[in-house]
Order: sequence, then C-alpha cells, then structure tokens
Amino acid sequence: MESTSGKFTVTNKRNCRRRAQRPCPAKTMTTRRLSRSTQGFFERLPAEVFDMVLELLSLMETSVFSMVSKAINSYIVSYVSTHTWRNRMILQKFHYSSSKEECILDHYKSLGLLFKRCTLLFPTKDRLKFIYSSFSQVPCFMMEGCTASSKCLGFASYGVFLQTLIAGWDELECHRVFNFLCNFTNLPRKMETTVTGKPGGAKGALQRLELQIRLFCRNVLLDPWQNGRDTLFWLTCILKPWPMVSQARLLFILYGPLQPNGKIAWHEVGDGVLAQGALWDLAKALLLLHADSKDWTADTILSIIEELTVLPQAWHMENTARLLILCGNSICYSFLASKAINGRLFEIARLIAFLILVCEKDGYCMNWSVKMMQHLCKFFSTAPDKWSFIQSVENMFSEVTMEMYEVVLAANHNEDLDTFQNLCSLLNASAHFHTEMVYTFLKDL
Repeated sequence: MESTSGKFTVTNKRNCRRRAQRPCPAKTMTTRRLSRSTQGFFERLPAEVFDMVLELLSLMETSVFSMVSKAINSYIVSYVSTHTWRNRMILQKFHYSSSKEECILDHYKSLGLLFKRCTLLFPTKDRLKFIYSSFSQVPCFMMEGCTASSKCLGFASYGVFLQTLIAGWDELECHRVFNFLCNFTNLPRKMETTVTGKPGGAKGALQRLELQIRLFCRNVLLDPWQNGRDTLFWLTCILKPWPMVSQARLLFILYGPLQPNGKIAWHEVGDGVLAQGALWDLAKALLLLHADSKDWTADTILSIIEELTVLPQAWHMENTARLLILCGNSICYSFLASKAINGRLFEIARLIAFLILVCEKDGYCMNWSVKMMQHLCKFFSTAPDKWSFIQSVENMFSEVTMEMYEVVLAANHNEDLDTFQNLCSLLNASAHFHTEMVYTFLKDL
C-alpha cells in the first residue's frame, strides 16, 4: 500500500508539472475589466466590419446596443453622425399618401429612441446641438421650408421624434428644449409678425406664416402628447410670454376653424354659422387652460374668450353660443354671470336666445338652458330686476325671430334655405324652452 501510494504521488506531481508548462489557451470571452476600458470583442474587428454589423441592425437594436458600454456608445454616436448613415436613415421626403403615414411615424419614433439612448451621457445642451446637426438639413423640418406643408408629414414626424426623445424629462429640461426650438426656428419673431398684423389680412405671406405656425406648434409641440398635462405645459410655454390680446389671437391661429382651402377662417366666424364641430378644438384648448388654476385664472380665461369672440370682428352670435356650450357649464355660466354683474342685459339676453337655439339644433337637453336661467336670476336681488331680465330674454326671442323672418322674405326661399331652417329651429327651440320652463314651475306646486 505504501509503495502504491508513493507511485501515485509521483505521477500526480509529474502531471502538475506538465500542466504548468503548457501555454494558456487564448481567451475567447471578454473580462469585465476589459469591457470597461475598450469595446471588448468588437475592438478586434476592423472599423469597416463593425460598420457592416451596425448596418444589419434595426434602429431599435442599435439603440439597445448603444447602452452596452461607454466605448460602444461613443462609436455609435460617431457612426450616426456620418453623412452616409444620415442620408440612409433620416428620410428627406415626406409627401406620401396616407397609407405610408404610420410607417414613417414609426420610423421616426425609433429614431427618437436611438438618439435618446445614444446621447444619454450628454448634457441637455449638447444633446440638442447634436440633434440639430443631424436634422437641420431636412427642409420639411424647417418652418417655411416645405412647399406642400398642409400635406406634408415632416412636422408630424419631427413631433413624434421629439416626443420620444424627451419623454420623462423634467420641466427645466423641457423649458431648455422649448428655448432651443425657439432659437432654432425663430418662432417668437414669427409669432410677433402674425399677432401684430391684421388677422386674416389680404397678404398671402401672412396667411402662409399663420398656417406654418399652426402646423409647427400643433404637430411638433402640442398634438403628439397623449397626456393633457404635457400638452398644457407646451401650450403655456407658447402663450405666456404674450399679452392677453395676443394670447387670444395665437389660440385662434393654433386651434381656430379652417377654411376648405386650409387657411384660417378669420372672417367666417363673423359672416355666418360654422359647422357643429368647427369650434371643438378651440373649446378643448380653453378647457385645458381653465383646468390649470396655477397659471391661468378664471378671469383670465373669460377675458381671453371676450377677445376671441371679437376677432377680427364680432362673431356671429350662434358661433359664440356654441363655443360657450362646448366649453362646459363652468365657463359658460361664469361668462354669462360676469355680464350680469356688469348689467349688460342686452348681451345676456341675445346670448341666451342663441344658447337655446344651439341646444335645439345640436340636440342638447333643454332643461340645461332653463337651469342656466335660474342660476342667472340669482344675480338680480330685487323682483323688478328679475322681471327686467326675463322680459329682456323674451323680447330678444321676438327680435331674433323677426330678423330671421325678414332675411327669408328679402331672399329667394331656395337661395336662403339655411336661414329658413334656422328660423324653424328657433321657433321649435322657443316652444321647447317655454314648455320646460312651465314644467319646472308647475312641478313644485
């Protein structure tokens, strides 16, 4: 047993010596220390081969790959800075049919994620400069740079890209983004030109500039966001630097109704009755501002509406009434109450007559207008004041009816069918309103 044990011991020592003398095999895996200082395995590849690897990756895969290490991130930043990559991946043409819209927007969403990840280690200022250098040569991303702006996907693509890039950034960084965009596009100067010019002026250049501001702000800053708070932030950034009159004009430029040819319908709101949904975007913007009591007080919103409804001339009363109804109970009641406090009976009576007409035409419950009348009556402390208020509303019904009747008599019945239908709607509205009033009075007896 002893000799056997010694034999095995000698054999094991010889085997150990042989193993020690063998050269170590080449490493095939990258150590953690090596990956911190270099590109690891990829540093052995020629740059041309590495570029070929990157060309085979999708935008999403490249964005994930950019987060593997600092060295690879740096290489990918250099790679996406090349003219070859930009010409291949940053689309220059955006005048496609609607069937390709989703594909293009998805492409720019992926681009936004790539730039978000590969510039993750950059300060905000450097990130924005890097992005500007990549996209500044795209004509459809520039205000007044596209010849077919209303049918172009450039601003929409830029908006999706920007929304993906800055998602999750805090307000301070977003303010820097807004300031950068203002400098990049010269947006404040362009807005100043529009708010100091004549609304809907005859000059074609001013009309085109209004439309460019609308398309840029809506597609790049406002519409891409699903959360109302995000939209409110950007809308506040756009409006806050301006006085109230200019805020009203900018709101109309951004959200006001459009003509069939795509131009902003400045004069149509005063010349005739707009379609039922034409003022919905404007009402939603006012509701969004009204919900933010920190930056926008109720009095400010009412003053903006006062300014809006006389731009560029006094609106058709039915359009004003429809906007107030779309803005909801709180804004509508506050707007009428402010006039009641100031003793503007004629304006209240005319508005109420058209509010009742809109309720009839758009299918709203007539009980709503009756309750509105009841609430307004509380602002008149004495019985004679209340009687005067009710009498003003009733007289206005007669006056508006006679106005419409005279228009129908003066024109050919077939030529002015809309006014004739409006007259019929007003008569029906009056009957339904007074029926609801009598019922409200009798049911409590």
